[in-house]
Amino acid sequence: MKRTSFLTAALLLAAPLSAQSAPDCSKAVAQSDLNQCAAAEYEAADKQLNLVWKQAREKAKEIDSGLEGSLKGAEEALLAAQRGWIAYRDGHCKLAGFEARGGSMEPMLVSGCLAETTRLRTRQLQDFVAGEDR
Repeated sequence: MKRTSFLTAALLLAAPLSAQSAPDCSKAVAQSDLNQCAAAEYEAADKQLNLVWKQAREKAKEIDSGLEGSLKGAEEALLAAQRGWIAYRDGHCKLAGFEARGGSMEPMLVSGCLAETTRLRTRQLQDFVAGEDR
């Protein structure tokens, strides 16, 4: 009975924390706000990547549609590249967090890395869709 009361009280106390509004990232100073802002930046970058990813996949399918039998493989190559990029991104950004490993700044470093790496990948995919090489 006490355990249930404790859990209920803990949930009630935590509720106002989850209902807090997002910080003003242009004025963020507290580490928790900076962490939230970095996470939001990554979320926005990831959303943009997903939009461009759909275009890139359609472009790869279009390339394949103009090729005969064994020459096809653009979509397969794109998928393999994206899977490899995801593994790279995750490892690279995990490593970036080690600058403040275990500290309150670690999430900001990881999210910042994820956002920047994702923006770079988005530009690469946009170039692919536009038919440009870098």
